Parts: sequence; C-alpha cells; structure tokens
Amino acid sequence: MKQRKSSRQRRRQMQMGRMIAVVVLVLLLGGVGYGAYIVYKASSTVGDANQTLSRGGKSALRDSEVNPLKDHISVLIMGVDESEKRKEVQGEAVQADALLLATFNQDDKTVKLVSIPRDTYTYIPLTKKMDKINHAHSAGQAKNGKDGGPNVLIDAVEGLLHVPVDFFVKFNFAAFMEIVDEIGGIEVDVPTDITEQNSSDQEGAIRLKKGVQTLNGEEALAFARTRHMDSDAMRGQRQQLVVEAIIKKVASVGSVTKIEGLIDAMDGNFKTNLTFNELISFYKYGMSASIEKLQIAGQDAYINSKKEAIETNQKKRKGYTYYYLPDKKSLDETTRTLLKHLGKDEKYKHRYPQNNEVIKVMPEK
Repeated sequence: MKQRKSSRQRRRQMQMGRMIAVVVLVLLLGGVGYGAYIVYKASSTVGDANQTLSRGGKSALRDSEVNPLKDHISVLIMGVDESEKRKEVQGEAVQADALLLATFNQDDKTVKLVSIPRDTYTYIPLTKKMDKINHAHSAGQAKNGKDGGPNVLIDAVEGLLHVPVDFFVKFNFAAFMEIVDEIGGIEVDVPTDITEQNSSDQEGAIRLKKGVQTLNGEEALAFARTRHMDSDAMRGQRQQLVVEAIIKKVASVGSVTKIEGLIDAMDGNFKTNLTFNELISFYKYGMSASIEKLQIAGQDAYINSKKEAIETNQKKRKGYTYYYLPDKKSLDETTRTLLKHLGKDEKYKHRYPQNNEVIKVMPEK
C-alpha cells in the first residue's frame, strides 16, 4: 500500500513539474499550484512584473481580444541584457539578445516555438527604416522610456511575420542565470570547444569543451549567446536547445522542491502583460510539453546604406553592416504554420520586407 502511495506521489510530483516546463519563464510561474504561501508569493511577483502595452490588450492583427484560458494565443519571449556593465556601453536603452515567438493551440495542447535571429533585417515602424530587429527594443526605450521596448519590438515582429503577438514575457539575463543555477545546471551537447566572455564582459572567462556536459548559469548564457562558432541563425537554434534543456530539468522530480527559489530568481527580473491567473492557465500545455521548434532560413550578408549587399565570406568593406536576411519562402512557410496553429488557416501572401524592395546579395566577383 505504501509502495503504491509512494508511486502516486512521484507521479503527482512529476505532473507538478511539467506544469512549469513549457517555455521556460512563461510556464515557470504558471505551474505553481501547491501551498498558499507559494501561490501568494508567485502572484505578488507576477503582479509587480505586470506591464500594459500602449496598444491595449488586442493586437492590430486580431479582430478581437483573446483569452489564454480559452483561445489559441501567442507569446513573444524577449531576453535582454540589463547589466550595469552593458548599460555603461549602451546606456539605459538595451537591445534584445534573445527573441522567440511561441504559439499555443487550445485544441491539441501543442506549442510551436520559432527563433527569430537577433540581426534579422526588417522594417522598424517607429524609426521608419530597415534595421536589425533587436534594435527595435532599444529604439522603443530611447524614445518612450524603459517600458517602451516591448511595444516597438512587438510591432516589428508582427511586421516581419504578420502573425499576431498577443502577449509577451521579457526577462533579463540575471534571471536566466539564477534559474539555471537554481535547478542545478542543464545538460547540453556542446558541438565544439568554446571560449567566450562572461556576463561581466570578461573576455575568455568561459571555456567549454566539446561534448555532453552540465552547464551552470554563466556557461549556459555564454553557450546561448556566442556568435563566434557559427551564424546568427544557429545561435537561435542553440537558444531553443537551452530552452528545451531547462524544460527537461525543471520537469524532473528533484527540481520541483526549488520552485520558491525559482520565483525569487524571477522577482524584479522580468516583465509581462499576462496576469497570474492567465499564467496558471498554461498548466494544460506543461502537462504534454509537446514543442515543435521552427527555424527561419536565410542568409548572412553585409549591407550598406544604399541597400547594396555582399556575402559574408568576403572581406567586410567600410560602410557595410552585418545582417541576417530571412528567406522569403521560409518566412511564408513559418507564417502559414503559425497562423494555422492559431486557428487562422486563411489564404495568405507575405509582404517582405515592408516598405522596401528585396535585397539581392552579390557574390564576390
């Protein structure tokens, strides 16, 4: 009898773990369901983190406002570096270093997760020009204050993908590192030796060897952010792998006991327009944790102010800046997939880049 009870308890513990394990931070607080103190603490943390978008609750690409409790919805996950060291270099307006859009389908309880390369060349509505998509966040903060970043970044993502962004979760890298450390690190297969700076920008402070290993918070951040080993697109894929690794670790029996520590890690380190009750509704997705990872194919290129582009295997010329040029066909496919997942299976023709002609990359002569 005791053995059966113990087995049931283990199953309940595993279920509680999965409640908080779909998209790292979005489901982190959504799975907290035991103990009045923990619920109160989580509710207070989310309440303090609440930020209303200037557009209101409805995306311009929606006919009406959606409810996470009953509708298919999307959540934009933003990772920003708000460290004092970074602010000394960039000022108070900071860029988004990690950008992922997740869609949630109520019917089959599945999640689709697309990584948007931070250097994606796209139109920024606020500045009315083509730029790197991660600059949208800093542009919003520069013009409208600290809370202005998400508004402008959401506009840019909707312009790129033509998919409604209903909600957002923005976290800084201090929270990311604390979460990874709190769960005892994450297991990742590092594809090659990596030497990278740490979160304090100390060059060569992080050294990883090739192979499967457990990374602490600093190491996981370096692995997710480094661009020295591959492309901007591959960087996004590594961020998806890190998300998946955290999901698996948080869902384990041992890490359920650390929920209070995870809440402490989030306190003051994230912003969202989701309420506590809405976050709890993600429970049904956490139980299945079925995540399909999507990639936006494209090409690395150097582009100048005249929109002349050259391949990155050529020597960089004066006046040229690195960008990631998303492939139009891949954008079409990604958009259709996400719209269908949101129940908007309609005829669709992509318009990219908005207000600009398609850039043609010239090979070396």
